[in-house]
Amino acid sequence: MADLKKLLEDKTYLQIPKPDDIIKGRVLSVSKNEIRIDIDGYKTGIVRGPELKDESGATGELKVGDEVEATVVDLENENGEVELSLRFAGHKRAWDKLAEMMKSGEILPVKITEANKGGLMLAINHVAGFLPVSQLSPDNYPRVPGGEKQKILEKLRSLVGKTMDVRVLDVSETENKLIVSEKAVWEDRQREVIAKFKVGDTVEAEITALTDFGAFVRFENLEGLIHISELAWQRIDHPSEVVKVGDKVLAKIVGIDGSKIFLSLKQLAHDPWKNISERYKVGEVVKGKILKSNPFGFFVELDPEIHGLAHISELAKHPVKSIDEIGRPGDEMEFKIVSIEPEQHRLGLSLKDMDSSATEATEDKETAEIPAAVPEPEAKKEDIPLAETTEEKPAEETKEEPATLRPF
Repeated sequence: MADLKKLLEDKTYLQIPKPDDIIKGRVLSVSKNEIRIDIDGYKTGIVRGPELKDESGATGELKVGDEVEATVVDLENENGEVELSLRFAGHKRAWDKLAEMMKSGEILPVKITEANKGGLMLAINHVAGFLPVSQLSPDNYPRVPGGEKQKILEKLRSLVGKTMDVRVLDVSETENKLIVSEKAVWEDRQREVIAKFKVGDTVEAEITALTDFGAFVRFENLEGLIHISELAWQRIDHPSEVVKVGDKVLAKIVGIDGSKIFLSLKQLAHDPWKNISERYKVGEVVKGKILKSNPFGFFVELDPEIHGLAHISELAKHPVKSIDEIGRPGDEMEFKIVSIEPEQHRLGLSLKDMDSSATEATEDKETAEIPAAVPEPEAKKEDIPLAETTEEKPAEETKEEPATLRPF
């Protein structure tokens, strides 16, 4: 009895598995369509058909005597054997391995198998993964003017078949989600280089690409962005008005955020707004060319460096139905300066004040042209006829009637 009790308490001697358990066993035989496995302490199991496929790839070349893990599908099949699956066990093993890779930050070379508008498809340990466009390195990021989706897709398709170094970014077996990043690897490799620079440094860079929002530059194998607002002191509609691809420029680093470097051209150029008070005054009438019209007014060029805004409320005294009735891009007109804000780089212009000024000037001119009235000379006493010089008789006395009292 004591020996029997000891055997029952010894969990290593007898373990009866249940469905979905992962068990370990040793391979007894291998054929094309099935593998028999000795489940130590229990009985023989069999793996057959589609259950032979192991997603982790670890059981692709099993041989007699190898130790293997399998998932219990059924405790007893028609032949009294335990029905096992290598596929389920391999699936779990593959996801567990991916979770370890994410935790360790291991760098993995992967081959791109397909592309869509959102990114690239790949596989790690037979598990399908996804590399979003946002996680591509600067070398592979598809910069397309205007962001045309079809052109972006064409650039992504050109990466199919290419091998990239990536890092696992997100893993979820329950959601069947595997997200990787090429940019994370690039950032790590560039961290030491980026550490050489700080905000305020001036670098020589080459313009590599233009977009609606700015110009990308490369220097010291790093990439940075010059935002459109940092290309020039005056307002521009597109970076191509200032630079073109291939230009070599001096730029000032104005921000570093991880692997993102932001630069400026205008901060190395003279700020024309610093001496604006020497060039223009509030109340002054100036000539300007309309550069662009918007529903809220005109952008006006006073000179190549200084641009102003004539707000729609300053275009006319009456309500404006269509701004095109007043002026169009390319028109040259006279404006009155109504405000100057050097620190905000703003200058306000007005047309309606010009109308009032012109009206007042016209009225003043017309008034000036009217001859002044000439006073008639006073008549001399001797020139007045005798009859008119006779003294006036006193007026006849009149009796006043008493006031009539009226009731309230």
